[in-house]
Amino acid sequence: MEIRSISVLDGRYRHYVGDLMDIFSEYGLMRYRVFVEIQWLKFLMIELKVDEIDASGIRFLDGIHEAFDSHQALRVKEIEARTNHDVKAVEYYIKERLVEGGLGHIQEWVHFACTSDDINNAAYALMVREGRHLIADALNAILKKLELLAMENKALPMMSRTHGQPASPTTVGKEIVNFAWRIRMETEKLNVVDMAAKFNGATGNFNAHHFVLPGVDWVTASRQFLNGYLAVTPLLYTTQINPCHYLSELLQCMTRIAAVFIDLDRDLWGYISLGYFRQKLREGEVGSSTMPHKVNPIDFENSEGNMGLAIALMEHMAVKLLISRFQRDLSDSTVLRNLGMIFGYLLVGLKSSLKGLNKLEVDGGAIARDLEENLELLAEPIQTAMRMHKENEPYEKLKMLTRGRKITREDLNRFLDGLETLPREMKAQFRQLKVSEYTGLAETLVDQYFTGLK
Repeated sequence: MEIRSISVLDGRYRHYVGDLMDIFSEYGLMRYRVFVEIQWLKFLMIELKVDEIDASGIRFLDGIHEAFDSHQALRVKEIEARTNHDVKAVEYYIKERLVEGGLGHIQEWVHFACTSDDINNAAYALMVREGRHLIADALNAILKKLELLAMENKALPMMSRTHGQPASPTTVGKEIVNFAWRIRMETEKLNVVDMAAKFNGATGNFNAHHFVLPGVDWVTASRQFLNGYLAVTPLLYTTQINPCHYLSELLQCMTRIAAVFIDLDRDLWGYISLGYFRQKLREGEVGSSTMPHKVNPIDFENSEGNMGLAIALMEHMAVKLLISRFQRDLSDSTVLRNLGMIFGYLLVGLKSSLKGLNKLEVDGGAIARDLEENLELLAEPIQTAMRMHKENEPYEKLKMLTRGRKITREDLNRFLDGLETLPREMKAQFRQLKVSEYTGLAETLVDQYFTGLK
């Protein structure tokens, strides 16, 4: 029962990660193992012609994988209870099916010359590739929302905050597009990581393959199988196990993605706190068990927390999987079984962030009030103009006028009147300049982002 789940991913957040279950569950791992074993058997029959099998036999082999479901997985678990070896249980399961289908004469070609990690590492590469599609889909949905917010608000002035203090104005759209650019950049990197696998035997040297069939070019055959039958990048220089550089690269990319989202979550949380964004109300929803007025930014908080968990696991796994004693130890196996947790926490974080984004409404009035109440932000352009016109001690004079205190338009005009070298027309320009107009090229930068997408 979900209510008794130990993992929050199998319980409370199950609705977020349902699409991952057929990929990263034990059933999913079995299914991919069966697929790899069947593909290897087909390769031996079709490409290397090690035994006789007709077209109907090949169709039967495909059917073993295609018909693999939870019921079949339970049969594998029954066999594993006897063998105490999960990969060997898959091998015996396939042999059973071959005998049932009248193909018992080829059963000993199942798992031919393979070590367990030949099957496992290929299975994980396929699992990760499918999981990546789901992460990329979630990222693309968030990108669409961010880009829409950026375009709609590209010209809406907003006060910046550096060190949490009032700083030179920007626009709402420019601050949103900053995150869109970062997410798009990392998504592109995520999508180009090659899934890589080895299929070269017990210690990576094709020992058994070469001994019993020395006439086969096994290096070429391995490449042909991995490229053609599994569509993954072949690895030749390995021990018994995949060195997992591709997976480390992928995890480090996803770590950066998670970090960007923590940054986004915290900024949006802060803007909500400042009143720059309102959250759409939901009928029946409660913000606090004791304070009826509360509308909390819980989706961004939820995203932040789950991204942190994902990062902790990804950072460990990205390093750990590169390390194995001599030709192998088993510490990678128990770690790899947690890949589903990583993808799960990351997906919960992404979907929570999107949920929060879909609730946001810009409060232009609150943003405008902050700009109007911080006239001292014009100290930057004034002192910069004073430098250009060789006014004496421009920075120091503006510092005396504005640092740590609010100023009025009258204060600013008196200051301008006292300047000696600043041209009259520029003084007039500053007297008319509103803080909301001092946004530089923020709007142009948003436009250029979208131009770059075409």
